[in-house]
Amino acid sequence: MNLLYFEDFPVGEIKEYGDRLVTADEIVAFARRFDPQSFHLDAEAAKDSQAGGLIASGWHTASLLMRMNCDEFLLRSASQGAPGVDEVKWIKPVRPGECLRVRRTTLGARGSASRPEIGILEFLFEVLSASGETLMSQKNVMFIRRRSGEAAA
Repeated sequence: MNLLYFEDFPVGEIKEYGDRLVTADEIVAFARRFDPQSFHLDAEAAKDSQAGGLIASGWHTASLLMRMNCDEFLLRSASQGAPGVDEVKWIKPVRPGECLRVRRTTLGARGSASRPEIGILEFLFEVLSASGETLMSQKNVMFIRRRSGEAAA
């Protein structure tokens, strides 16, 4: 397995990956631990909510995105972390039985002014349903080592 570096993420590149099935049991289990609102915990109570049925916590969806990113590329990259998330949008709820995918778009790439061995990548991540609808989006930057360990000439 080859390690991925800054240079392996060209601006404009779009990749899709994932195929992660979300179950009612895992929605409820996540909610019990981290977001115990009734529409995440109880399918019957959720029928009377704005959601009209059981839905995953947005934070659960964000966690699933992180896992799919780790499985697809982060764990085999020269990642040096990230300074944070610029934007998260929960567009449509994730429901039990939904099969999720990720579309990753590389929006920008530049070298670090203070650490020339590091590249700074800006990504848009979209969590998609099986039918291709965007359910969640997230924009953020990541620090990834350059292949040569130095700034490009």
